[in-house]
Order: sequence, then C-alpha cells, then structure tokens
Amino acid sequence: MSVRLVFPFLLLAASIALPAHALTVEVVAPDELKTLLLRHLEAARAARLGDTFDADEFTRLQRQSDETARDLLATEGYFSPQVSSTFAGETLRYVVEPGPRTQVRSIKLRFAGALADEADGRLRARLERGFALQPGMPFRQADWDTAKASAVAPLLAGRYLAAHVSASEARIDPATHSADLDVTVDSGPAFFYGQPRIVGVERYPESIARHLNPARPGQPVRQQDLLDYQAALESSGYFSQAVVRIDPDPAQAAAAPLVVEVTERPEKLLSLGAGVSTDTGARVQATWLARDIADRGLRLKLDGKLETRSQSAAAELAWPQNAKGYVNSLAAQMKREDIEGQETRTSLLAAKRTRTRGQIETAITLQYQTETQQVGGVVDARNQALSANYAWTRRAIGRAFYPRDGHVLTLQVGGAAEGLLSDTSFLRLYGRHTQYVRLGRDDRLVLRVEGGAVLADTRDGIPTDFLFRAGGDNSVRGYAYQSLGRTLIGGVASVRYLATGSVEYNHFFTRDWGMALFVDAGDAADAPGSLSPVFGYGAGARYRSPVGPVNLDVAYGQDTGQFRLHFSLGVSF
Repeated sequence: MSVRLVFPFLLLAASIALPAHALTVEVVAPDELKTLLLRHLEAARAARLGDTFDADEFTRLQRQSDETARDLLATEGYFSPQVSSTFAGETLRYVVEPGPRTQVRSIKLRFAGALADEADGRLRARLERGFALQPGMPFRQADWDTAKASAVAPLLAGRYLAAHVSASEARIDPATHSADLDVTVDSGPAFFYGQPRIVGVERYPESIARHLNPARPGQPVRQQDLLDYQAALESSGYFSQAVVRIDPDPAQAAAAPLVVEVTERPEKLLSLGAGVSTDTGARVQATWLARDIADRGLRLKLDGKLETRSQSAAAELAWPQNAKGYVNSLAAQMKREDIEGQETRTSLLAAKRTRTRGQIETAITLQYQTETQQVGGVVDARNQALSANYAWTRRAIGRAFYPRDGHVLTLQVGGAAEGLLSDTSFLRLYGRHTQYVRLGRDDRLVLRVEGGAVLADTRDGIPTDFLFRAGGDNSVRGYAYQSLGRTLIGGVASVRYLATGSVEYNHFFTRDWGMALFVDAGDAADAPGSLSPVFGYGAGARYRSPVGPVNLDVAYGQDTGQFRLHFSLGVSF
C-alpha cells in the first residue's frame, strides 16, 4: 500500500482512539446539598481535572456518581431522595429532590464497665443530658459520629482511660423519616495513680521530677493532672521538654504508673540581655546560673543589671521543690536607683518560700533591708526594716503574650515592728487586678485597678520599697515614671497611699500586630483624702515579636498638658 493511501487510515484510527467526551457537571439542589455534591461526586471531580472519556467510561462514571449522590444524601439524613441525571452536549446535569429529612425520634444511652456500677449516678446523668443528638434534631452521620465521641470524651479526661463505645445502632424508619439511636458506652475500669517512672534523668536528682508531681498514688486519674505535671516539669528550670502519660492498660488500672519522659537542661547557663524602656532607660543584663550545686539540684543564680536609672547585683540560692510543693530560697541584693530626684541605695537579705498550685502562687518572705535615701536637698535619711511579707497571685491567662481573656490578681500584705531591727512599725497592704475581656475574634478590653496603703504613724524610717509612687508604662501613662508622689524641691518622694486604674481597648489586625486606645488615671499621696487622680489618654501599637511583646504608646497627660512616649523592648541572648 502506498504512503498516500496509508496516511488517511492513520488519521482515521487516531480520531477513533481520541476520547469522545469532555465533561461539565451541574447540580440542581438546595444550596447546602449542592456544595456537598459538587465537592464529592466522582463526575464533578473529573470535570474539575479536565478528564475526557469514551462512551463506556462515561456510563460507568455516571452510574458511580448516582450511587455516591444517594450515599452522600443519606449522611445528611435524606434516605428517600429523588436523584435524576441527564446528559446533553458535554453537560451532565443532576436534579436532586432530597425529600423529608430524617429526625431523631429516640435516644437510648446504655452504660457498661465500672461506671454502670457507680452508686453516684451524677456522671451518667450528665452524659445523658449532654449527648449531642436529642429527639427532634436532624439526623446526620457526622453528628452521629461526633455525639458518640463526645459521650466518651469526659470519661477519658477523668479516671476512665479505657472508655469506648462498645456498641451503637441507628435504626432508620423510612416510612416516618425518623431514627432511633442506641449507644452503649463501656467505661472500663476506673484508673488510679501508681508511682511515676522517670525516664531521661541523668544529670539531676530524680527526686526533683518526682516532687513536681501534683498527684499522689491512690488518687483517681485526671487528664488535667498530667497536663499540670508536664507544665511544672518544663517550668522548673531543670528540663527543656517533658511528656507525661499513662498507659491505658485495664490490667494496671488499680495502680497505673505515670511514665515521665524528660530532656534535661544544661547544668550551667550564661545569658545576656539588652533592652530599653521609657521607665528606666537602656538596659544590659548578665545572668549566670548553675543548677546542681552540691549535687543536690540547688540552683545558684548570679545576676547583674545596668539601667540608666537603676543598677543592681543579686545572688540567689534556691532548693528544688520539696515533696509538699514548696520552693525555698535565700537571696542577697544591692541596688541603686535615681528616679525623679529620689536616690536610694539598698542592701537586703531575704529568705523566701513559694508554692504554686494550678493558677495560684503564694510566697512568704522574711527580709532585712537597709537603705540610704536622698531627695534633692530636702531628705537625707537612713532606714532599716526586718519585715515579714505574704503575697498571693492568681493567674488565669495561659501563656499568651497578649491574652484575650482571663485575669491576674495579686494581693500582698507585709509589715515590720519597731525595735525588731526596724526603725518604724508599719503594715503594708497592696492589690492589683487586671481583667482581659474578649470582644469578638480580634478585639479585647483590658481593665486594671491598683491600690496600696501603708498603715503607720509616720513614713519616716520606712524603706522606699514599701512605699508608693505612680506614673509610667504600667501605671499612669502620660506621666514620667514614678513622678506622682510627694513633690519636694529637687525630686518626688515616695508616699503611703496609691490608687490607679486603666481602661484599654485593643484591636489585632493580624496574629502579631495590633493597636491600642486607652485612658489611665491615678495618684499617690500621704493620706487617702489627698489622692487627686490625674488622667492620661493615648493610643499605641502592639507587636508580638519572637523575643517578647513590644508596646509603643503615645499618651497625653491632662495635668501636664504634654505628650509622652512609652516604649519597652527586651532581647535575651
């Protein structure tokens, strides 16, 4: 055969082998179902990919998509739909009449395992009330699966670590378009704590990790205890990472061992830092930390800080947390400050005991403090006090730089007695509360109130650390740091009473960037009746930097008639 005759035959064969149809899919259905079908039908997926088919392939695809459409509608509670498909040109058109939606008619929730035998039926009643599907609600497969998982979740968060759904049935009545649901939740045995098993401890005493455990052997297991234990390990200073888990083996339920896997921090650490603040000026800082003094896990920290208006050097020796949850420490510090004309040089020795339980932190401190104080040419004094102090703090804000909700509440009380290494008897009271209120997804309100009082016959002889001044970044913006107090020639002296407050609105444009509008007010004086609040108004920017929060505010002080910049940034190396 000649080339001239072969070539037409090759063209004819190629044209016969070419696909016969390109595809477009249309769905006529209620909007909710239309979106579902267009997303999951095989024909719609092939159309999006631009696939083409011959006649036999197309017939199989159309039949498969018809079956898928009915399955998808059943998951949404439509068990008697009318589905028709027609093909014209290159368009496959589905018309869907879903019919009545099936509704839940009855729920039967059964219990097996230890939960079924509990005399106290409150947990069973709570699970029954909280079951996500209730009579009269539409029946959807996704809701049915979620409801079963939700019924088990409270048990897994408590002492029933092996809880599961052992049986479930949804009986559909097509005639009445109703569903009767039957679920059996098997709690398994109740789990109780055994002894922790520590993995990864080589450098530090194992007792450090054991004493951080908030639970005791024999107590019922709670998921929150495991999270608290892990957080305590990671914040202790000894471990960079920690994982706490319990193997949900029913055979060990009576004394389930805690498996604690830790990664230790280096024994010694030198850290350097730099920063700047409109309160105390530029800052450089160096800290040296040794975490295993005398091979007992004692932590020795030496710290030096140089700021424009303040310089300090400190040493602290801290013991690991003991079995009762207390951390004991001894500290010594020397500090010099020159702020708003009040210059103080302070030396102190302190013994401190702290304890953290959940959101509550308490501290008891016994300290001896001496100082020299000068304010302009008016005050030149030497003060000393042996004081006992108690602080209580509740933090309910998580670990966010800029928390969207929650609060921080601090209460302090302390005092000294004249004649017991103290120049003056006094009682000091102080409180500060900050409330974060979420306003939608991107906004928050920050409310702060602060107050303090030193009850004494005179301020003379009381070290300035126990007295008050106001003004600055975290007090009354629009006024210089600690510029509100007793005004003397050449400076501002500390006083016995304090009252400040703030209302701030934040809007976050992105996860890391936001803005602020605020009003601050407050004053410090030597008598409650002499408190005369001054106001500051302003706006600012908020940035969640990789090294910490950055705040930049511009505030107008109504009493001074001047604008003031408030800025803080710190970097650690």
